[in-house]
Amino acid sequence: MQKVYTCFCTDVIHEGHLNIIEQAGRYGRVIVGVLSDEAMIRFNRFPTVSFKERLAMVENIEGVDEVIIQSEIMYDEVFEKLHPDYVIHGDNWKEGPEQIIRANVVGLLEKYGGELIEVPYTYNLHVRKVDSLMREKLAMPEFRRKRLRQLIKFCPVVKTIEVHSGLSGLVAEKTVVKSDGNLDQFDAMWISSLCDSTVKGKPDIELVDMSSRIRTIDDVMEVTTKPIILDGDTGGLPEHFVYNVRTLERLGVSAIIIEDKTGLKKNSLFGTEVVQTQESIERFCEKISAGKSAQRTDEFMIIARIESLILEQGMEDALIRARAYVKAGADGIMIHSRKKEPDEILEFCDRFRKEDTITPIVVVPTSFNSIYESELAEHGVNIVIYANQLLRSEFPAMKHTAESILRHHRALEVDDALMPFKEIITLIDEI
Repeated sequence: MQKVYTCFCTDVIHEGHLNIIEQAGRYGRVIVGVLSDEAMIRFNRFPTVSFKERLAMVENIEGVDEVIIQSEIMYDEVFEKLHPDYVIHGDNWKEGPEQIIRANVVGLLEKYGGELIEVPYTYNLHVRKVDSLMREKLAMPEFRRKRLRQLIKFCPVVKTIEVHSGLSGLVAEKTVVKSDGNLDQFDAMWISSLCDSTVKGKPDIELVDMSSRIRTIDDVMEVTTKPIILDGDTGGLPEHFVYNVRTLERLGVSAIIIEDKTGLKKNSLFGTEVVQTQESIERFCEKISAGKSAQRTDEFMIIARIESLILEQGMEDALIRARAYVKAGADGIMIHSRKKEPDEILEFCDRFRKEDTITPIVVVPTSFNSIYESELAEHGVNIVIYANQLLRSEFPAMKHTAESILRHHRALEVDDALMPFKEIITLIDEI
């Protein structure tokens, strides 16, 4: 019999999938690929059930003759092994980022021979409800909270972008691009103290309290599913920190990063230009330990941010602190630098990795922004945070628009630089 291939990347089988199987059965022996967890993540569909469960779910569909694992989004490996006579897929991949996958399949069919069958996408009230429930499930605290640890396990680098509102969260959630013949997207979101304060028109001195920060988290969580890392500044008093840990854990935040400074917080970008005091190793370790003891799950992460290089205390001090913080229970180490070149960051990573191959390393390449994620990964970095770029791109655009309207006494001249509102609201899902 001729071989008919299709691939599923879903946690729930609905009538649309069953329709594809029924159509496929008319052409020959039906082989279904189940996309691996690693590939699912790259495909913007984070699994909510185990791969074993997804595999069994497809195996139990009537009309499926064989189930295989598809380990990549693109179909090259499948074609090399199977040489399918037909590939069947919903016609929804003719638009949007998935066009690149369709183009990959078309190219392979031209090379190996075969035919593409595109079935009209099933999108009725029931299917829409199933899709909506899947998104809601992904947004639930018990699923979102553990996702950062899963991403660290699956991804060479967890790409994290700063968000400061529901709308910027939607940009982080839904931006998918074609890159190097594949699909790419951000994996997680960073809620920055600096950006949260700036959006509210306040100085970045821990003036915006945790209750206000939580309102920002709520705004972002309500419309997104990706894991959230919170900038926790110094963490405050240990007695307050333990309560904040439990609150964030309950909300579904994946991690908090706290920095080893004390006193009135000053932004690290100032370095030694302003008086900044580094907390003692002993006291900061006590804060980490207190936070870890307060946790109710194993999923939440407390990441220690080391300011030694920022405050010019030297590499040895940074490494001593890293060892101590990990021993105190820190789930990760963030190393920071103001230098334009990444040399001291890479030196720290290399030396730390020689003695600790497990603890995740986080970097924020704001000043040393010429380095590629792949280069950082080669030195053992697990999480890269783009900590303020979205907000910094907003301000000049708004300023230009305001100045143009004032200068010309009308809005015509700036209109070409504005996105149509219809395009903006397409980001917003209807219930």
